[in-house]
Amino acid sequence: MAVSYNRLWKLLIDKGITKTEMRKKAGISTSVLAKMGKNETVSMDTLARISAAMECGLDEIVEINCKEV
Repeated sequence: MAVSYNRLWKLLIDKGITKTEMRKKAGISTSVLAKMGKNETVSMDTLARISAAMECGLDEIVEINCKEV
């Protein structure tokens, strides 16, 4: 299963928000943000916090491809 946060990075650009601003608003750590930068999995709680901070759905921040390993 492959995870991609490209949708989140595009959303940040579209809204003119930096990764650091989003991180602070969502209350996530720098290490979690670093994991996301490497397309590693993060907890559902983290995704929910980002979704709430960005006022969007999960499908707008993460893409999961079950065919890739």
